[in-house]
Amino acid sequence: MRTPTTLFASLGAGLLLAVATPLAAAAHVTITPDSAEPGGYTTLTVRVPNESETESTVRLDLRLPSDTPIGSVRYVPMPGWTTETEREQFDPAVEAGGTEIAEAVTSISWTAEPGFEIGDGEFQEFTVSLGPVPDIDSLVLKADQHYSDGSVVSWSETGEDAEHPAPVLYVNAEAPAGHHGDATDGTDADTAGTETPAAASDTAPASSPDVLARVLGIAGLVAGAIGIAFGITARRRPASD
Repeated sequence: MRTPTTLFASLGAGLLLAVATPLAAAAHVTITPDSAEPGGYTTLTVRVPNESETESTVRLDLRLPSDTPIGSVRYVPMPGWTTETEREQFDPAVEAGGTEIAEAVTSISWTAEPGFEIGDGEFQEFTVSLGPVPDIDSLVLKADQHYSDGSVVSWSETGEDAEHPAPVLYVNAEAPAGHHGDATDGTDADTAGTETPAAASDTAPASSPDVLARVLGIAGLVAGAIGIAFGITARRRPASD
């Protein structure tokens, strides 16, 4: 028979495991806002949390779809990070938003300089401006997260059960429940890419409210189980003479 101490220790371990699972699942590359109007310009904040306790994030590659190219792609320089873009030429040119696009940026890469890597418990935010936004349902922005040990996590999957979900910018399609993006901010093409990234304390991951609710619910269930265990233990305790 389990003693009260053993029972409470088991319950505590279960709580830690249950809490850790949703928190780990929420730590993925996201964009804010996650929705925009077709034909407009939008400024996106790309949030990159570090998931490893032993390795640092040293590079991020953000891939833009070449089948629906974006004519204007700009970025805010990030101190301590080197930014590079890759361009692709289209022959014949691709029509997008009433404009023929013969060349467009299809990839942005941020590489950390020594001492600026994203460490355990940290995240970094990168700001990009895109436009005109294609008149489509959604834009999948796949991301590759490179770690200091050479491993790469590809955030490129789609679907509700995706283990490594890609950041998605919803245009004509409605964002699924749980997404909390804002509408396009109306940034003009001539001024896009010159704004300062939002402070870390002002921006929360899109899934934070869901995670908090899940954690509180699990904590309530475990607290109830502990109360029942106390009652059973007290009932079985022999009465003193």
